[in-house]
Amino acid sequence: MVNAMSVDVEDYFQVSAFENHVDKDNWSSIPCRVEANIERVLSLFDNRGVKGTFFTLGWIADRYPEMVRKIVAHGHELASHGWEHTRVTEQTQEQFRSDVDRTKKKLEDIAGQEIKGYRAASYSIGRDNLWALDVLAETGHKYSSSIVPISHDLYGMPGAPRFPFRVGDNELLEIPITTTTLAGRNINCGGGGWFRLFPYPLSRWAIRRVNTVELQPAIFYFHPWEIDPRQPRVPGISAKTRFRHYLNLGKMHSRLDRLLDDFQWGRVDEVFRIGTENGYLGH
Repeated sequence: MVNAMSVDVEDYFQVSAFENHVDKDNWSSIPCRVEANIERVLSLFDNRGVKGTFFTLGWIADRYPEMVRKIVAHGHELASHGWEHTRVTEQTQEQFRSDVDRTKKKLEDIAGQEIKGYRAASYSIGRDNLWALDVLAETGHKYSSSIVPISHDLYGMPGAPRFPFRVGDNELLEIPITTTTLAGRNINCGGGGWFRLFPYPLSRWAIRRVNTVELQPAIFYFHPWEIDPRQPRVPGISAKTRFRHYLNLGKMHSRLDRLLDDFQWGRVDEVFRIGTENGYLGH
């Protein structure tokens, strides 16, 4: 079973949890660490022969086009993460359409290839704004990975299917972040803070269960800043935010190394056969 590996390309100060502490108007004055972190990610993948999908902010691509071209040159898929990490819940339909269309065109201009995929900032597509999936289909996207079928205080759609499903007159495939069921609840086993929180053997067990019992490929994600324990600390944040963002950053690189070794990984578009004649049908 080949699973899908993905990276959300954003810098540490651009996360939604810091939006009330770091003004977007000041982003340009903050030293970026994303280039160095992407170099480490590319090296990690190269050492294991892994190809993945890099969901990239338009804001980042606009400033670091050579970094984006290097991602593509290494054989990875480039996909959209929106322009500047604005949650879909904070946008009107027209604002969202403009955002995803602008980002898609910018990434395609830099990479010289079609952008098929999109991932919403903070997985902010859910029950109340499913219109966003129709907009993605209308703007030429072939798939989205923007829904997490769990209950969470910041995001989540617990009633959503756990595995890929088609929407928008079957024109778009939604690929939810991987979960497993435990004690009647969906538990995230697809990366991010959960991967840093849980002991690694639990994540390995959960992904194996999805592969061998449910016979489904998993989709995993992480951020470049998660392998950067020396990143500057943002002042004034709550204890909960501090815990979620900085937990086990120093262990992330070694855990990823084990994960890449324990499973087979590929690009999202290839694992789910996006745009192929025998494309993934979904549920």
